[in-house]
Amino acid sequence: MTLSRRKLLRTGSLVLLLGAQQIAHGASVVAVRIWPAEDYTRVTIESDAVLQARQFFVNEPPRLAVDIEGIDLLPGLRELVGKLKSDDPNIAGIRVAQNAPNVVRLVIDLKQPIKPQVFNLEPVAAYQHRLVFDLYPVNAPDPLEQLIAQRMKDLDEASARAARLLGLEADKVTRPATTENDPLGALIAKRELPPGVTGPVAPGNAPAQPPVAGDDKAVAGATPGKGSPAKQPPAGKGKTERLIIVALDPGHGGEDPGAIGPGGTHEKKVVLQIAQKLRDRINETRVNGNPMRAFMTRDKDFFVPLQVRVQKAQKVQADLFISLHADAFLTPRPQGASVYALSTRGASSAAARWMADKENAADLVGGLNVKSSSDEALRRALHDMSTTAQINDSLKLGTAMLGHVKQIGKLHKPRVEQANFAVLRAPDIPSVLVETAFISNPDEEKRLNDPKYQNDLADALLRGIVAYFSKNPPLARTRQI
Repeated sequence: MTLSRRKLLRTGSLVLLLGAQQIAHGASVVAVRIWPAEDYTRVTIESDAVLQARQFFVNEPPRLAVDIEGIDLLPGLRELVGKLKSDDPNIAGIRVAQNAPNVVRLVIDLKQPIKPQVFNLEPVAAYQHRLVFDLYPVNAPDPLEQLIAQRMKDLDEASARAARLLGLEADKVTRPATTENDPLGALIAKRELPPGVTGPVAPGNAPAQPPVAGDDKAVAGATPGKGSPAKQPPAGKGKTERLIIVALDPGHGGEDPGAIGPGGTHEKKVVLQIAQKLRDRINETRVNGNPMRAFMTRDKDFFVPLQVRVQKAQKVQADLFISLHADAFLTPRPQGASVYALSTRGASSAAARWMADKENAADLVGGLNVKSSSDEALRRALHDMSTTAQINDSLKLGTAMLGHVKQIGKLHKPRVEQANFAVLRAPDIPSVLVETAFISNPDEEKRLNDPKYQNDLADALLRGIVAYFSKNPPLARTRQI
C-alpha cells in the first residue's frame, strides 16, 4: 500500500523517496548547512546551478514550506536532518519530499512565530549558487535586554557568593544602587529587588578571593599601575556607578569563515575565542571604581551583517566598539598585529585600503539579502560617516592598545592605520578594528590557536582599554532607550 503525499509530509523529520521517478533533473546539491542562533537561524542549500523556490508560510502551527525546482538528487538533502540540533532556538524539525515532477517540497517546522526571508545568492569566494532561508523570530531578542539579563545574572551570582562568605542567606544580600542617568542601570533598577542588609554587594565589591599564582584572570583584571580591580578600594557606599559598556565584535561567522590559514584554521573561530576571553576579563574589571560590561555582537558561529554589528553596539549605547580579526595576505611572510581606525579621507596606506576593501566584502561572502527593504536601509547606512571627534577618540584607543600589544609580540605597523572600514562607522562610538595576527603566516596561525597567546592578547587588549578610559572617562549617557 502506498502512502499519500500528505501522509508522507507528516512522517518523521525527513522523507526520502528513492527511484528513478523521484530524481529531478538540473542542478546538483553541493552542500547543505544550518547556522542556529537566537538572532536568527539560517538554512543554506548550495548547488551548482540556480535553484528556483516558491514559499508559503503557515501560522498554526508555525511552519515554512518551500517548493524547490531543479534539484538533481534528493539524497543530497539528507544531511539537513543530521545538522539540525535539538537546541536550535527556531527550528523544530525538517521534512522534505517529492511534491511534483522536478519539484521538491521542503517543510521547516518552527518553534515560534517567524518572519522568513528566502533568497538566492550568486557564486562568490568558495561558494557556488546558494538558496538561503533566514528565519527571524517575530519577537526578536533585544541586545539591551540581553545585556541587562546577563548583568542581573552576574549580580545574583555575586550576591550569592557574598552571602556564602558572610554566612547569610543569598536573598538577604542587596544588589547595588544604580544611576539614573545610565539607561542600562536605570532599567536594572526597575527590576524587583529583594530586601537586604545594609551595604551593597556587587561584582568587584564582594569580598575578594586571594588571587592564585598563574591565574590569568588575576592578570587580566590588572589596571595599569593600580593592581587588579579586586585589590582596589570598592566603590563607596551610596556612590553612583557608571556602567562602562564595551562592544566586542568577532569578525565574520556563519557562512563567512573569514581568512583561512595554511593549516585550515578559520578566522571566525579564533577571533571568537579571543573575544570570549576578553569578554570575561572586561566583566571582572573596574575603571576608576566603575564596573565594565562586555557586549558581543555574536557569541556563536553565525553571520552578522556589517551594519547590524554597528546597530547592536548603538542599541546598547556602547562606550567602545572593538572589532577582532585575523589578518591574511597573498604570501605567508607578513606577520604582526595591527590596529585600524576609520578614515573618511582615504586610507593611510595602500595596505590599509586593501584590508578595508577585503573586510567590507564580508557581506557578500556571508550572504546579505539585498532585496530586503531592511537590508537596503543597511546598505545606505553604510555610507554614514563618523564625526571627527569619534575618529580622534578611536585613534587614542588604538594607540593605547598598540602600546600593550607590542609587549606580547610583533606589530605589523607601529602606529594606528586608517581606512574606510564599514564596521567602524558608528558616529557616536570610538571604534577600532584589531588584526590580532596574520593567519596566513604558518607561525602566527599556530599562535592564534595557542590558548596562552589568546590569553596574553586578551590581557594586552584589556590593559589598552583600561589605559584609554583612565585618560578619557566615559561621558554620562543622556539618550533615552
